[in-house]
Amino acid sequence: MKKSKADSIIKRDKKVISPSYTRGIPLVVERGQGPYIWDIEGKKYMDFTAGIAVANVGHANPELIKAVRDQADKIMHNAGTDFYNELGVELAEKLCDITPGNFAKRVFFTNSGAETVECAFKLARWYKKGFRMISFLGAFHGRTFGAMTLSGSKLIHRDHFSPLVPGVTHTPYPYCYRCPFDKEYPSCGMECLTYLEDIILKRVVPPDEVVGIIVEPVQGEDGYIVPPKNFHKELSKLCKHYGFLYIADEIQNGFARSGKWFASDVFGVKPDIICLAKAIAGGLPLGACIAKKEIMSWPSGSHASTFSGNPLSCAASLASIDFIKKNKLQRNAEKLGKFGLKRLREMKERYKIIGDVRGLGLMLGLELVKDRKTKKPASNKMKSLVNHAFKNGLLLLYGGKSTPRIAPPLVITKEEFNSGLDILENCLKKL
Repeated sequence: MKKSKADSIIKRDKKVISPSYTRGIPLVVERGQGPYIWDIEGKKYMDFTAGIAVANVGHANPELIKAVRDQADKIMHNAGTDFYNELGVELAEKLCDITPGNFAKRVFFTNSGAETVECAFKLARWYKKGFRMISFLGAFHGRTFGAMTLSGSKLIHRDHFSPLVPGVTHTPYPYCYRCPFDKEYPSCGMECLTYLEDIILKRVVPPDEVVGIIVEPVQGEDGYIVPPKNFHKELSKLCKHYGFLYIADEIQNGFARSGKWFASDVFGVKPDIICLAKAIAGGLPLGACIAKKEIMSWPSGSHASTFSGNPLSCAASLASIDFIKKNKLQRNAEKLGKFGLKRLREMKERYKIIGDVRGLGLMLGLELVKDRKTKKPASNKMKSLVNHAFKNGLLLLYGGKSTPRIAPPLVITKEEFNSGLDILENCLKKL
């Protein structure tokens, strides 16, 4: 049997590329357009991954392409750590404007989500002159040492990398479907916050040594875990009471995916520090750590980066922000998110393998279980579903132990989204 182009490329890849990447399906991408991907054989896929929530404005967005080409004709790199860049200033001004909080802010540009988290981690320690951080179980903040230490998602992220950064303590996140306290919301009285205050801060971690709490408004990698609506407001109040910095990791949640510019807007909180990346530049490497002006007041040389505020990425980001505004992608994400939740809940009524359905905007998850009473994760079924969907022209993300995630580009239409959900349901039937 003749081998395909994809087989040949995958074979070459295995010889020269690190095996640490998490490739789950044998897709070799050639091109994309809007919410679609084509592989190297010419097969078309509905993309429910958006490159892990990166391509919010769609693949090969012509407005971003023009912005990048125009900038490439001028200059592609100018070492933002040593020289000034008007595009970077303009982008920082826009980010300060659209991020939550009507107060003075400053921006540090990075090249990835993990770098952004590292910046926030360093900044919190510098500003508070302490060293302890609190993070949440199930969180994913990146794979560099600080970000990996703050993460509490999977053992594979930590295995054989110790010792990690000292001073980080993890506490339960409000994963209501699998409550670690075996309670139900709202009768639980928000036990996860009670535990943080009465156990962690009174028995384990001295509050005067804590510099901040870092949290994803909606946990991404663990399967789009959406907390109760008042959780973040109460967590923010706790931070203010003890003098902790409230640090929001909006790397996967941000840039209209939640139905607002940022998920923090949905929950009504104004972070002291906010971490951005992924969709910020529509596919080019860029991240940003944004903090209150008085917090980001560290001296020259205390933190820098050669590629900080790369002109091409800044041009793409400015075009992306303008495109989101002009096309009201927040509204589309909110509207289609509600439609998607309705359809997934209907599927839950028909297929006992679905234990839970949840989401916010176009971050949707359906958790698969072997039995609804025991809630035992159906990990193999998740892999089967993702692979079966791939064979039928639909790309899905893995999440948690058994939660396929749905995160299409925000330019997707209702008809396109519905057709993708039809493929998903047909695959569920065959499971």
